Amino acid sequence: MFKLISLKLLSAAAVLTLLAACAGPAQRPDYTAFKKSQPRSVLVLPPINNTADVNATYGVLSQVTLPLAESGYYVIPVAPMEETFKHNGLTAATDIQQVAPAKLHDIFGADAALYMTVTQYGSVYTVLDSTTVVSASAKLIDLKTGDVLWQGTGRATGKEVGANANLNVGGGLGLIVMMAQAAVKQIAHTLSDDSVDVAALTSQRLLSAGPPNGLLYGPRSTKFGTD
Repeated sequence: MFKLISLKLLSAAAVLTLLAACAGPAQRPDYTAFKKSQPRSVLVLPPINNTADVNATYGVLSQVTLPLAESGYYVIPVAPMEETFKHNGLTAATDIQQVAPAKLHDIFGADAALYMTVTQYGSVYTVLDSTTVVSASAKLIDLKTGDVLWQGTGRATGKEVGANANLNVGGGLGLIVMMAQAAVKQIAHTLSDDSVDVAALTSQRLLSAGPPNGLLYGPRSTKFGTD
């Protein structure tokens, strides 16, 4: 009996060891192309909106310049970028992102472009609660070569920026009351448009430089070349 138990324990330990080895530490992104390119300026293209909220593209676009600048890059101003595309008959984000990288380099003179997609934007309703969620993905493309230099995702909720501070559903309430409060919270999120504040946190998480998965520090950063 003792031997049987010992064998079972050894087998369980072996399985745990194998699982731990398989999990391992998260691999760091390959920054080889990024370091070779060393972009100094970034053109932010209007994000593709894969949500039901028509405000998603510009809600996110309005928040991405700051984290990129803080990461050490010169960002082509949004207003001239938009006006240039409109002048050439391009207003939809999907069409703009189809323009050849080399053409974008010729027009704007930027070293790289940021291509983004918004996957969640606005109030998310559950049975007993509601909050604002913004999530997006992005990739940085070298406009001279077309190489992907970096890609990542970011997500934030209204609860993380205090959007729900005064609308928490209290404990001990009846189910009907809790569901009613959740509905009220959803309406409040829509009316206050706190998605922009949440988009700011999402953009900060997505586009800040530094380990383990962030952008490399740009040439305007004091940390340039340290990563």
